[in-house]
Amino acid sequence: MKCLRKALQIGIVAAFVANPLAAEEIGSVSTVFKMLGPNDKIVVEAFDDPKVTGVTCYLSRAKKGGISGGLGVAEDTSDASIACRQVGVLTITGKIKDGETVFQKDTSLLFKTLQVVRFHDTKRNVLIYLVYSDRIIEGSPKNSISVVPIPAAQGK
Repeated sequence: MKCLRKALQIGIVAAFVANPLAAEEIGSVSTVFKMLGPNDKIVVEAFDDPKVTGVTCYLSRAKKGGISGGLGVAEDTSDASIACRQVGVLTITGKIKDGETVFQKDTSLLFKTLQVVRFHDTKRNVLIYLVYSDRIIEGSPKNSISVVPIPAAQGK
């Protein structure tokens, strides 16, 4: 019980201290009809990399419906896909750290998070974006990656 209380406190503090980027919902499609509450669906969202202007990532992810989904207490599955693209002049505005979280979204009331982390492959001069889901106890091996080349003049 003490461990659960501590985990809840950490989650509440993290929710207020962390400033995860907000994604812009682009659209969605229904996948399962629900008699009560919203349908299950696949949501497509976009967010811009906070340290690399000119890069936008598009996420598609599963979102539970029904009564629990409508109330925000359902746990979404770990199914997600990502596609990141250069959409303007690519400018790195901060120090790039491998494994740095560039986006996160809670996919259950307290314990599950969908995250996007960025890596820099200096040998090939590309940015790699990885989307995955984790939990306090156990995450999921489901993942997806996307790669954005850095123009030769900017990489080194």
